[in-house]
Amino acid sequence: MTLAKIGKVQLHFRTYRGNMKTILITGCSSGFGFETANYFLSKGWKVIATMRNTADSLLQESERLRILPLDVSDISSIENVVALAGPIDVLVNNAGIGVMGALEGTTKDTIYDLFAVNVLGTINVTKAFLPLLRAQQSGVIINISSAITLAALPLLSVYTASKAAINAFTESLAIELAQFNIRVNLILPGRAPATRFGENSKSRMATAIPQPYAEFAQSVFKERNDNQITHSLDVINAIWQAATDSSCAMRIVAGDDAKSMVQNT
Repeated sequence: MTLAKIGKVQLHFRTYRGNMKTILITGCSSGFGFETANYFLSKGWKVIATMRNTADSLLQESERLRILPLDVSDISSIENVVALAGPIDVLVNNAGIGVMGALEGTTKDTIYDLFAVNVLGTINVTKAFLPLLRAQQSGVIINISSAITLAALPLLSVYTASKAAINAFTESLAIELAQFNIRVNLILPGRAPATRFGENSKSRMATAIPQPYAEFAQSVFKERNDNQITHSLDVINAIWQAATDSSCAMRIVAGDDAKSMVQNT
């Protein structure tokens, strides 16, 4: 798509939508993505909700909602979404997978899959939308990372590495894109047991705790603090702030446990 064509599409779309803003969110089949899509719909935004399998969508129909298939680890899938989505005001890179376990028990395929989705997925989706955002000289990119990057925790080495990469990517990109009036923000949520994130990770954890690590792993699980956790609303509020408040901090910590990590570092 040429710059001229992008400009024409942008003008046409803005005439159609008036002052209504559009947000595209990846990973909307459940969890933070699902809740965020519903929240922005309730605020009158146009929402483009993406997920690997649109048949999994639990979102209620709305004239302001579009549901598109997207596998962030597949370049052709990303290109298809960019072509279908049209101009957007906010991009939320929320799609991600997790794993908890000892490095020795984490399979090569799991490591590759984790980085393909969490790191390369975020980078490639962002890169694909940049020509459009740069042409319109505006936009917000919001990357969902994790508070586990704020303090070292055991049995999370590979997952932490993937999210630490997103932190570094986001911080550098924010400086790079400021000249085009594109803001880039980082959300750092804590542990959210009410979402299906942990449940969705179980299939990758079958061999994650080898016998030599079993006793240590049990001690880690026993020490887990369930009094301080992150709720979906904590993350939704952080995303809303990043999307609507140009004066907000580049990094936003979400959840009581995440904020406690900041205080203890």
